[in-house]
Amino acid sequence: MQEAAQQRVLNWGLAQLRDLPWRHTRDPWAVLVSEVMLQQTQVDRVIPRWFAFLAAFPTPHACAEASLGDVLRLWQGLGYPRRARNLHMAAQEVVALGEFPSTLTGLLALPGVGNYTARALRAFAFELDAAVVDTNIARVFARVAGQRLTAREVQVAADAALPGEQAWAWNQCLMDLGAVLCRPRDPRCGDCPLRNDCEYHGVGDDPAVGSAGVSGKQSRFDGSDRQGRGRLVKALGAAPVAVAAIPAVMGWPDQPGRALRVAATVVADRLAVFDGETYRLP
Repeated sequence: MQEAAQQRVLNWGLAQLRDLPWRHTRDPWAVLVSEVMLQQTQVDRVIPRWFAFLAAFPTPHACAEASLGDVLRLWQGLGYPRRARNLHMAAQEVVALGEFPSTLTGLLALPGVGNYTARALRAFAFELDAAVVDTNIARVFARVAGQRLTAREVQVAADAALPGEQAWAWNQCLMDLGAVLCRPRDPRCGDCPLRNDCEYHGVGDDPAVGSAGVSGKQSRFDGSDRQGRGRLVKALGAAPVAVAAIPAVMGWPDQPGRALRVAATVVADRLAVFDGETYRLP
């Protein structure tokens, strides 16, 4: 991407950057909490929960010293409780290390931290050169290229487009461009600072559909195993649950076999403990 195009993106983005609370901190723990919460959860839902979580666990030490059960209770309503488990484990690892890692290798070694989150921490917490590729940014690059991109191709494109020593601003501006202008539906191409560099222009088949990193439709939630798991973990936040009550708690009173099978996956994921008679949070 040419320097002129980079500057147009920065000029557009910095003038109207969304006021998100985690953009006002460079604390790697606070940034990690935001990134984990934002995985598959909308921004508006995350904001109050981010504040509440950091009020309870302001540091990795505070989270590591808490029980996983306490972390899961505070996570209620965000879904995908394995994210909370991984965050708890990451806090324990940071405490064991004695400091928050800042290298890509060190960050990738933290439980639950993948390529995206590691790069986001480098860019947003440490302000180090790192090209972040979330679903919004992946959509921008696929449309600019005018073709579906593999995971490697979109990361290579993002790395090549990254202006030096501006990783924080650049990645935030690209994210907002994808969220505000280069939207999944009805993109505002006429307002886009990359309109003269884009091969798509909102016409014809959308190259972002099926491109690596671009979110598609989620599987149906109502009646799913995931819904049953969530109901069980929520119930366990209030009190232990006896085996006989599991089908009713999950909303499947006429499917006891399914309920117990799904409950076993919750235990296997270490989100609950089973003593042979009752289930409880760790």
